[in-house]
Amino acid sequence: MQLPVMPPLAPMLAKSVKDVTTVPAPGSVDGGLLYEPKWDGFRCVVFKDGDEVELGSRGSKLLTRYFPELVEQLRAQLPLRCVVDGEVVVRRGEAGAERLDWEALAQRIHPAASRVKTLSETTPASFVAFDLLALGDDDLTSRPFAERREALEAALGGVAAPVHLTRTTTDPVLAQEWLQTFEGAGLDGVVAKPLAAVYQPGRRVMLKVKHARTADVVVVGYRVHKSGRGVGSLLLGLHDDEGQLRQVGGASAFTDAARLEIEEALQPLVLRDDDGAPRRQAGEKNRFAAADKDASWVPLQPDLVAEVRYDQLEGDRFRHTVQLARWRPDREPASCRFDQLDVPADYDLADVLTGG
Repeated sequence: MQLPVMPPLAPMLAKSVKDVTTVPAPGSVDGGLLYEPKWDGFRCVVFKDGDEVELGSRGSKLLTRYFPELVEQLRAQLPLRCVVDGEVVVRRGEAGAERLDWEALAQRIHPAASRVKTLSETTPASFVAFDLLALGDDDLTSRPFAERREALEAALGGVAAPVHLTRTTTDPVLAQEWLQTFEGAGLDGVVAKPLAAVYQPGRRVMLKVKHARTADVVVVGYRVHKSGRGVGSLLLGLHDDEGQLRQVGGASAFTDAARLEIEEALQPLVLRDDDGAPRRQAGEKNRFAAADKDASWVPLQPDLVAEVRYDQLEGDRFRHTVQLARWRPDREPASCRFDQLDVPADYDLADVLTGG
């Protein structure tokens, strides 16, 4: 494979806006904005050079082997040599009631080749394209997004399912309507892209409005439930600007069945002593907890990424216990950083108290 843009490539990212109910105004960014639906899938950059096709993820992991049916379609439908940024999704449901199925998509990441083949037939994936980074021998990443989008429409104008070209609009009123209505189809918000921006790998240049505050975090350990069986809480971490993994809080409130299922799933990642017993690490005592409460926890190899729902930050930790939303097998732990978090704008408490 020899392309003007080569893997691995960290895709350009989006940062959350402060107002989670309204799309950004076009005039808030020099050059204006183009709005797109925010697809709930695996971010994927497709590299195609003739018959060679590779599916790159947000990290160093390639997705190619997990989606053989999609590789075949991309090989047939995309231009001969190109690099296309987009999203891999799974569609489920009958006509008129179809929506995205995250659970089915997550199950596609499986180590067994036989299982991969079966899932490719029972829950086939689709690819939604939204940026063109290279075409033929031309590297387009230094061109404004407006030009890249025009080139994308020309290059992919004739594609058919399961390959799609995402819809767009420059109308904030229509984008606001998408924010309200597309959630029913399993989408999770709207992305606003600066029309004048060049492609900046790994940088949070775009803007996103999601229906809830979420973060992708590294699962660094767990506490055993007070019953002695199953996971009581997951301990979570994020990487700082120096790459250090720092604990930011925990997720809990699991059902009895989920506690046991999660503990079983975590066993391959448990750090163990020389005798094979799970290692235990001392934890901080909560000053409101009983003095005899066991605060120790079981450390894990920091390889597992989870998406969690949270309300707000206090300093560099989640203010309250967060909720586990789902596992993210498509994410690399190193990509779970503080800069993804939506930090509310500063506001003076005095103004709250006095109505100022």
